[in-house]
Formats: sequence, C-alpha cells, structure tokens
Amino acid sequence: MAVATLGAVVLDCPDPGALAGFYAGLLGGTVEGELDWVELRTPDGRTLAFQGAPDHKAPEWPSGGHSQQFHLDLTVADLDAAQTAALALGAKPLDSAEGRGWRVYADPAGHPFCLCRA
Repeated sequence: MAVATLGAVVLDCPDPGALAGFYAGLLGGTVEGELDWVELRTPDGRTLAFQGAPDHKAPEWPSGGHSQQFHLDLTVADLDAAQTAALALGAKPLDSAEGRGWRVYADPAGHPFCLCRA
C-alpha cells in the first residue's frame, strides 16, 4: 500500500516564470503562479513546479563540481524536430550525438534533460 502520491516535481531556479515558460513550450499546458513559485500543469494532468532560488548553482553534466542532481526524460516522436524546438526555446546541447535513441540538453537554468525517442 502506497503511503503517498506524487504531487509535483519541483525545480529550483533563478527565474521560475521563465523556466515554466520554457517547459510549457516543450510540454504544453498552462502556467500558474508568480514570483517565487510557478506551476506548469501539463495536458496529461501532471504538475511541474518551479521554485525561486536566487543563489541557484546550475548542475553540471556529466557530473562535475555541481552534480547532475536529477534529470527529466521527455519522450518525443521525432528527435530532430524536438531538438529544433528545444533549441529555439533556449535549451543548450550537452550531448546531442546522432544515431541513438536520446539526446541530452540543459534547460535555461542549467538542469539536464533528455529528449528520448518514443
């Protein structure tokens, strides 16, 4: 028997509204909140939240002085099209090697995420 259910995944970042907008561009959904707490409610009912952290230090990938901490795997139908969209939204490639089923990027606050072929 489960003790809890997952309410939201929360990412610390310097600008919650901007990072919520980035992920809304990738995942769709509606952005709610302002200032230090902003939530993205995705079309499938999940919540990704963003908490203000003015002294946020971006993770490093692969692991370095500020470890990866966690990453998001985002499933896509077309890796090339998803990469184009992610880069246009402000993602930075960390490892976008061709020829495999995933590519690694950093969001505008430096959190790593993968685009993974469905």
